[in-house]
Amino acid sequence: MVSGPEVVTCGETMLLLLAEPGVPLEQAVHFRRSVAGAESNVATGLARLGHRVRWVGRVGEDPAGQAVLRELRADGVDVTFAGVDEQAPTGLLLRDSHPHRAIDVQYYRAGSAGSRLAPEHIPGEALTGVRLLHLSGITPMLSPTAAAATDRLVELARAAGAEISFDPNVRRKLGGAAQWAQTAGRLLREADLVLAGEDELELLTARSADDAAAELLDGRAHTVVIKRADRSATALTAGGRWDQPSYPVPVADPVGAGDAFAAGYLSGRLRELPEPRALAEAACVAALVVQTATDTDGLPSAAGRDRALAAFTGGADSVHR
Repeated sequence: MVSGPEVVTCGETMLLLLAEPGVPLEQAVHFRRSVAGAESNVATGLARLGHRVRWVGRVGEDPAGQAVLRELRADGVDVTFAGVDEQAPTGLLLRDSHPHRAIDVQYYRAGSAGSRLAPEHIPGEALTGVRLLHLSGITPMLSPTAAAATDRLVELARAAGAEISFDPNVRRKLGGAAQWAQTAGRLLREADLVLAGEDELELLTARSADDAAAELLDGRAHTVVIKRADRSATALTAGGRWDQPSYPVPVADPVGAGDAFAAGYLSGRLRELPEPRALAEAACVAALVVQTATDTDGLPSAAGRDRALAAFTGGADSVHR
């Protein structure tokens, strides 16, 4: 008998057209097709690391939607509760790739199948037996119905006794600061585990990242992980603080590093690893992803992660202080 998923993620996954490396989007002629979406990136990362993961979302009844579902299935992600919308297209994402300049990202997601996600698309059994629900701030920002669907997921997770992890994943093209603070800020306070950039915490709370983390730890959250501007990370709990530097690697494309970090960290937590080891694995998975072109090319297997981590650290853990 096959066990159900440990983790559920929910959000919009789009077809990605990635310009040839180093060529500005407006001049690009050759594109590589892939798929991308913050929540499905995390799902793919966790599945490759050996976890049972389910992705919930909507795609169009079109070739792009078929490609999204096929690639997720190929990575071992359960798409049982992924819906197909006959009235709306799968979202499209175009971007270029460069390690040392701002990346041009163009979204074509208005009116997409993913944006039409609604509470009725999420049956109660979608979270049965799940240990962890992972959400991002992107989904509730897509539309009022997607925000309501996010609320339903939170309710189902609470009923199932599952923890909720939340990564704001702020995308300014989806709305201004006030809208992000109103829509995604409230999810900070619903989460048991928060993974956020320091700039995101400042945007959503109008406080410094460390002050925001302290406030969240006084509320529902048991862990807040702050991703720093210098690419280091800090995990804060009631029991202490741990700092993790990034690993020095050649960067081919920085996009997807945050989702990779989340997958690596959540894998460690699901396996009940000590905080320093979970952080080290998160930094390792992120370091592998930024050396490759797409959001998911570099996501490793568990064996690949362990080999890379041994090469990066020689087995040394982060320092607890």
